[in-house]
Amino acid sequence: MAPARSRRTAALYHAVPQPPLRPLQGPLAPVRRARHSPDMPLSSPSSPFERRTPDGDNRPRLVCSDCGFIHYENPKVIVGSVCSHDGRILLCRRAIEPRRGFWTIPAGYLELNETAEAGAMREAAEEACARIAIDGLLAVYTIPRISQVQLIYRARLEDGKFAAGEETLELDLFEWDGIP
Repeated sequence: MAPARSRRTAALYHAVPQPPLRPLQGPLAPVRRARHSPDMPLSSPSSPFERRTPDGDNRPRLVCSDCGFIHYENPKVIVGSVCSHDGRILLCRRAIEPRRGFWTIPAGYLELNETAEAGAMREAAEEACARIAIDGLLAVYTIPRISQVQLIYRARLEDGKFAAGEETLELDLFEWDGIP
């Protein structure tokens, strides 16, 4: 008799229309993620982005016409260091564009989730295979025409050792009056 009741209950359950499921609300609700990939071409003809001034803003931005997502375009942050050792300055001759063949301090773009100091230390390691100790912030440069903010640190080579990294043709320590 129990199996017959189970079949009858199941038949009644399927015969009664069920209300539609409602989306979860509150802390159990799934997190909405933007469906826009960082690699999405924002200016292609098929892109849903249009340049307009969003409500509450004062300048044109790229806004998704489908969902309202705002793609903020911000300056790039450059970090670098003026590294000294025995009164001389470490300079690297660039092996890559831009400015291939020019002498410069070890510097480059700050990476996501990286402190500015750690970025300056990483750039010195990548370009000059050098371990440096940061002494402090030396200068901040803002260059609006190329949308960059540059943070340059005063540093010293920890052990005096350095070598050309993949992005460097050659490097050396220079006296102040001998800088190329």
